[in-house]
Amino acid sequence: MSDYDLRPGGSLKLKGGVAEGGIVKKKKKKSKLKNEPSELERERERVKELLFQEEESTKTPSGSGRNSPAIVSSSSKKTEAEKRFEEAQRRRLAHRVAKLAGKTHKDRVNEFNAHLESLSEHHDIPKVGPG
Repeated sequence: MSDYDLRPGGSLKLKGGVAEGGIVKKKKKKSKLKNEPSELERERERVKELLFQEEESTKTPSGSGRNSPAIVSSSSKKTEAEKRFEEAQRRRLAHRVAKLAGKTHKDRVNEFNAHLESLSEHHDIPKVGPG
């Protein structure tokens, strides 16, 4: 008998892909809690809370009561133009939040795809190389 006469039988054993009886697919991970709000809803709630806190901070006086020292707040030192600017910023933010809250992710993706289709070929990736 030679060293080359002995041959093991059977097919090759491949790593990972194929097992006995067919292809093995990875199991999908299930979310832990389905009652948990989505990221978009959590973001909306966070922005609403920030807006609410901002409104409350502008309404409350800084020094109330006889014994408390009158603390000069930064809002009293602002000029009229600064106050108008901050109010306009607050309105723009509220408008932007309302606009985003009305759209689903699918709507935003469709709008973005339509925007990309409307662009000229100037923005396309140029071909490099021969051919």
